[in-house]
Amino acid sequence: MGLRRRVADLWQPWQTGHALLAIPLGLIIAITVVDVLLPGDIHLGPLLIVAPAITPWLAGPWLTGLVGALAVAAQAIIAVLRDPDELFSTNHQVQIAALALLSLVIVLFSRQRERRIRQLAQVRSVSEATQRVVLPPLPHRMGPLRIASAYRAADDEALIGGDLYAATRAGNGARLLIGDVRGKGMTAISDASVIMGSFRDAAHRSATLADLAVSLEESMCRHLAEHAPHSEADELYEQFVTVLMLDIPDEDPVAQMINCGHPPPLLLHKHHVTALYPRHTEPPLGMCDLPRTGLVVDPFTFEGEDTLLLYTDGIIEARSSDGSFYPLAERVAQWTDSGPEALLHHIRSDLIAHVGGQLNDDAAAVAIQCSPRFAPGHQLKRWSTSPTHPTRATDQPAGPGRRTHHRRVPEARRAGRPPV
Repeated sequence: MGLRRRVADLWQPWQTGHALLAIPLGLIIAITVVDVLLPGDIHLGPLLIVAPAITPWLAGPWLTGLVGALAVAAQAIIAVLRDPDELFSTNHQVQIAALALLSLVIVLFSRQRERRIRQLAQVRSVSEATQRVVLPPLPHRMGPLRIASAYRAADDEALIGGDLYAATRAGNGARLLIGDVRGKGMTAISDASVIMGSFRDAAHRSATLADLAVSLEESMCRHLAEHAPHSEADELYEQFVTVLMLDIPDEDPVAQMINCGHPPPLLLHKHHVTALYPRHTEPPLGMCDLPRTGLVVDPFTFEGEDTLLLYTDGIIEARSSDGSFYPLAERVAQWTDSGPEALLHHIRSDLIAHVGGQLNDDAAAVAIQCSPRFAPGHQLKRWSTSPTHPTRATDQPAGPGRRTHHRRVPEARRAGRPPV
């Protein structure tokens, strides 16, 4: 059984890597032929060690040992073809012994390398399983919504970090969440898993979006209390999660939003990009010592063919080589006609080009496109915000010379009555 397994281990890499193995085998043949043809005072035999030295990058330890044995045999062939008596000379005996010893060392190195590769593959499979549990992929369709999501961890070898998103059906609509945990590493992943688990459980039980936010806050505070700092130095470290929650009904063009310290979402409507700022910014979840004055639900119009882009600060705070931030709203304006998947593909490619290939923070984004809910000919109106309802949406962050656009939901619709 052991011999059969060894033969299988030898045959499998030979099937997959025989084309690349032509390189060390070709080197052995070339060095042997040239060394035999050269004058007697020129010896190229020591160069045969190059063949087994490069084999671990092309194959496993068994094939590396095979190439090493062929190199030793080639050294002996060189000695015989030059002069049969030289095979037993001290010079050739030392060369053959040194070549055999170095080949053995290379085989041991290749075996250790293969072991490390298997360990890395096992760790990566565990990481992928953890990602599917903590951060499962969002469904592509949810009622009238088309959804696409993208995640990129700051560490190239990591698959998950402190950013999170989730979506689920709740009644006659969909509820979505995107968040960003302060910090990195296992602590951030632990906090993210608490929020995700609480969302999956409470999204179906909470009657309103405000109730859902309260449930998430209670879960986070309980989690932090159970993992209270054990030293005075740890007390300086605060753990919290910025969260944006959405409630999008199937048959109503008015969606609801609660923003707890998270970057405002971008609404793409007919070649225009607007940022949906909340009327009142709530503190992030987990800041349990801060009194809350009451969660404010912000309604906004989200109708057929609109696209809503949710994102974390790892995108808008990504810097280029000259230190400039990534202008998300400006870049997205070029792709307002794109579907959710294409939109995130454009953002991902453009973002990587902006930073030069490496992000310094985790980055996540979710694109939600609304399918038409109403019969043809039914026109929905858009309203501008009055001073008493300062929910604002801007093309770019407010500042000197920036024009601000506002929208609001009319009192009749907010009260449940049809608009006049």
